[in-house]
Amino acid sequence: MLTPESLSSDFPSLAERSYFNTAAEGIPPLAVLESLQQYGQDKLHGMAGRVLHEAEWNGAKEELALAYGMSVDEVSFCSCSSEAFNLAALALQLREGDEIIINDLDFPAGATPWLQESSPAIVKVWKSRDFQLDPADLIPLLSPRTRMVTTSLVSFFNGFKIDLDAVRDLVRSRSSALLALDVTQALGRIPLDLSDVDLIISSTHKWILASHGGGLVGVPKHRAAEWTVPAGGWFNLENAFDADRFERTVTKPGAASFSVGMPNYPAIYAIRAGLAYIRQQSVEKINEQCRPLVEECYRELQHMNVELLTPAAEQNRAGIIAFRHRDSEAIYQQLLEKNIHVMHHAGRLRIAIHGYNSPTDVEKLLATLHAAIH
Repeated sequence: MLTPESLSSDFPSLAERSYFNTAAEGIPPLAVLESLQQYGQDKLHGMAGRVLHEAEWNGAKEELALAYGMSVDEVSFCSCSSEAFNLAALALQLREGDEIIINDLDFPAGATPWLQESSPAIVKVWKSRDFQLDPADLIPLLSPRTRMVTTSLVSFFNGFKIDLDAVRDLVRSRSSALLALDVTQALGRIPLDLSDVDLIISSTHKWILASHGGGLVGVPKHRAAEWTVPAGGWFNLENAFDADRFERTVTKPGAASFSVGMPNYPAIYAIRAGLAYIRQQSVEKINEQCRPLVEECYRELQHMNVELLTPAAEQNRAGIIAFRHRDSEAIYQQLLEKNIHVMHHAGRLRIAIHGYNSPTDVEKLLATLHAAIH
């Protein structure tokens, strides 16, 4: 992804540290910071700045369409992935007896809307075994009443990457359910084939290196009717300022209906810049550079006294490796002393490798782990 020269110029804040926590927070390149400054300059125009904001909105939609492999009419933005899933719950208009399938490796945003007392649906949990989701275990959960199966492509918890083809085939062959996919831990890091997925959602502050305050939504045209959000607002309405606006609402179909109110334009500027930066570097090249580093970390951790939470099969890994150790806090502190940043939570250490991580970073990480783990 980056040469030493471009790494220094694009990510000057990484000059003295090795950062392996992109699965929680990405480090924006200077291009993203400059886009936020540009928003500020455009905002100084007052109402006239709306024309400039709209141009960024349209540019960001073009970048997202390329990233998702969709048309610009099939993508839009909301405030975050949690909002996107809650709006999706409104769109489904669930009834008593409807069934939703979630899984126990998923992030709360994609699972908890269906667990609210106000949701009439029956929630079934696709349970992991050995920290993996076996598509065969999904079969007995599917039924004629299944309205939706929702899952992350890559788990935030341990980096497990589902077999999307197998899951998609099972959902299609054994039910009429919709398939919702959270690609937060994959977008910008690994090549994606999102064909025949009914709803695509992602956060913006991780692997695409943008800012907080954005949610990326994709709805294929042939699923627009199922995913039209019945929410009040104005940006999501066709007739918000028409003469009949107090008599009826006409909601924009599909992805556009998720953009309920005034866009978070600062985030839109950052999203466009982040996606453009990733596209220019090439996700394929990022993955090509990072995969050997991920595999080197995994091989070395296999020889350490840790409980690996990430699966052994290479095809089920993306950019995240997670493990547990009884002295996780001490290990974490030793890493910080070396200016090596990973995630630590409840005894779990998580390493996330992106394009700005070099072989030297990985060598430093592994040497510190070897010294710290007993």
